[in-house]
Formats: sequence, C-alpha cells, structure tokens
Amino acid sequence: MTDRYAVIGNPVAHSRSPWIHAEFARATGQAIEYGQIEAPLDGFARAVEEFRASGGKGLNVTLPFKEEAFRYCADSSSRARAAEAVNTLVLERAAPYGDNTDGAGLVRDLEANLGFSLGGKRVLLAGAGGAARGVVEPLLAAGAARLVVANRTATKARALAARFAGVHGCGYDGLAGEAFELVVNATSAGLSNEAPALPRSVFRDGCLAYDMLYGRDTPFLAMARAAGARASDGLGMLVEQAAESFLVWRGVRPDTAPVLAKLRGR
Repeated sequence: MTDRYAVIGNPVAHSRSPWIHAEFARATGQAIEYGQIEAPLDGFARAVEEFRASGGKGLNVTLPFKEEAFRYCADSSSRARAAEAVNTLVLERAAPYGDNTDGAGLVRDLEANLGFSLGGKRVLLAGAGGAARGVVEPLLAAGAARLVVANRTATKARALAARFAGVHGCGYDGLAGEAFELVVNATSAGLSNEAPALPRSVFRDGCLAYDMLYGRDTPFLAMARAAGARASDGLGMLVEQAAESFLVWRGVRPDTAPVLAKLRGR
C-alpha cells in the first residue's frame, strides 16, 4: 500500500519537495506518493481536512501557513511550540500533530554539510519572523555562545529574543561594534533583490554567511562575500529539513548527500 503525503502552501508550484521526497523514498524503499496542494489563503484548514479525509498521512507546510498550522494542531512538539510554527503535519493520529524541522535542518546543514561547528560561536540572526523563530532554539541547543536577533523593527527582535534566555534583540543600528562567526539571513529581503541593512562590520574574518533562501545569489550573499565571508544559500537546509520530516513520518532518516549533490548539479 502506498501512503500519501504532500506539501501545502500558496504558492507551491515552485516547491522542490515532491522531487526530494521521491528521491528519499527510492533510496529507502519506502512506498510513498508525495504531491503538492495550493490552498486558498483563507482555506488552509479546509484543504488539510480534505487531504486527511482522503487518507493523507502527512503534510509539509510552507509559506504562508506555518503559523496557522501550529494553531490547527491539537498537539505539537517542543520545537514547534518554541517556534509557534509548524512545517510538518502528522495526520494519521487521532488528532493532528505538528512538528517543526526547520531548525534541525539548518543546524545539520551547517555542521554536517558545511563543516561549521556552532559550539562556542557568536551568531547573528537577521529577521524576527516565522523563519527566525523556527531556528533560535536549535541554534542555542547546538552550543552557540552568543545569539543576537536583529531586525529592521527593533521591537520585534526584542520580543523574539525575550522568549529565550540569554538572547539579545536589537535593530540593525544596534549592531555597532559587534562581529560574528556566523550570520544567518532569515529575512525575505532577497525575494525583492535587497539585503538587510546590516553593517559590514558584523562579518568577522572567516565568518560564514548563510541565507535561508535558495536558488538565487542574493544581495546578502554578495554583500557577505565582499566583506570577506564564506557564503552559502539555504538549499542544504531545504534538503535536511525534508529528511527530518521523512524521519518523523517514516521512522527512517534518508541519506541527504546524494540528493543535495543532484540539486547542486554535481
């Protein structure tokens, strides 16, 4: 019997998740079918219920529904509760269960694929929206020595930082004199071909600059390289969070290296 999964979002046609999960299924011998659902902006819960009623086992949730998915769930994991957002729905339980694999995907990409150990490092997280919320706790758990959340609107950064012990929040203009080993762009500025207004000085010598967006050379990455930083997009995070979702659903962790190599054309 083939179990059915899908990614749900709006828009969703661009998603690489169906291809990624098909690769995972072939490699692990799992009998799954993975599709995509473009839900109306006001019809997320209805679309989920229709998929569930038709026998769907689980969903990946992408923009703009991650926060609504958290509210939809009867129960959720600790990492979903910390993020107040869900990107992985388990629908075969008596009641919908939510998880958030984004932070685990980021940390695994940093450490396993990029060889960057977070232990003892100073980390700057640009952005204070759902993407940023999903990774604060995993970054801290991985051993970041200092974590600063910076946002164009300082009050949003401070509000996010206040939820976690030892995290500092500020506006971009509050970063003077600070330098970091890792700078993560969790803003959507790259979609508008812009970069967050970070001072060049935040990129310490040997810094890794990481943009959660993938498939484009963003102005943030260009700015980081000009400052002497090593730069990476978020393609590895996409693959690693998908593998974590696959583990949640199937109890098997697929090997991500071949999938990431194919996506990068190697």
